[in-house]
Amino acid sequence: MSTSTTSVPSAGTQDPPPKNRHGPARPVVRRSWRRALRRDWQLYSLAVLPLLFFLVFRYLPMIGNVIAFRRFEPGGSILGEQWVGLRYVRMFLTDPTFWQVFRNTLWLGALTLMFCFPIPVVLALLLNEVRRRSLKRFVQSISYLPHFLSIVIVAGITMQMLATDGPVNHVLGRLGQDPIRFIQEPGWFRTVYVGSEIWQTAGWGTILYLAALTTIDEDLYEAARIDGANRWRQIWHVALPGIRPTMITLLILNIGTFMAVGFEKVLLLYNPLTYPTADVVSTYLYRAGVESNSFSYAAAIGLFEAIIGLVLITSANQLSRRTMGTSLW
Repeated sequence: MSTSTTSVPSAGTQDPPPKNRHGPARPVVRRSWRRALRRDWQLYSLAVLPLLFFLVFRYLPMIGNVIAFRRFEPGGSILGEQWVGLRYVRMFLTDPTFWQVFRNTLWLGALTLMFCFPIPVVLALLLNEVRRRSLKRFVQSISYLPHFLSIVIVAGITMQMLATDGPVNHVLGRLGQDPIRFIQEPGWFRTVYVGSEIWQTAGWGTILYLAALTTIDEDLYEAARIDGANRWRQIWHVALPGIRPTMITLLILNIGTFMAVGFEKVLLLYNPLTYPTADVVSTYLYRAGVESNSFSYAAAIGLFEAIIGLVLITSANQLSRRTMGTSLW
């Protein structure tokens, strides 16, 4: 009986597998971006208008920053007539009026961040403890309704309420107090501005934090109750850590807009009597650029303001990443 044998090459004589001259083989991408674009073009088309908006109104205007280093004359070249270097930068650095409005901007930005950031957190935590849905919805509706009002309406309501013959002074008169000129007194402007900001923005921020609170697992509250934690302990050890990423994200965004104090509201509320405390960088830019036609000087100040904002948001993001482990990028 014959048996067939197959010859197996020895280890020394076995041919090595072919090698790829261009390095290790790359995985084949089954669906390229072109195929995905062809398949989901309806979804990608939704991003066309937002991208065009940012391109036309955010990125293309950055080219105009070149007039901060060139002399611009109305009716001439859109990019300036003559290169002047850092002339306009030295002008605003030696201008005492600029440093006054810069200090006012820091004051208003710090007060707005100090009061307008924590109040929505506190209001959201309090509303989260309300068990009656009707009361909770009523408070939510009343609190975030001012967010949908235009800044012109908010400024008009504020000025009417705080006028010399307005409701607030009528109440003060009933209490035996003399009328207070809230709108004309420089010392009251920061209080009026921050108060109107709280009234307008607190409700909308509360909605964001309430949405974050709904994502917290109920088992964490149950475990805290089993361990003997009361409601305050549950808020401190469960609720606040649960919304911490949202808080940090909004805090970084608020720090990024620290220098961009609300231009429209300040412009509507202030007057020459309140310039010592109300005039900020954005309103100073408006008067210097639009009213005085010093476009190159205003562009230099605006570029300086933008650089400070970029440094602030980058620093806040890096600090948050290293300390909290949460960041925007």
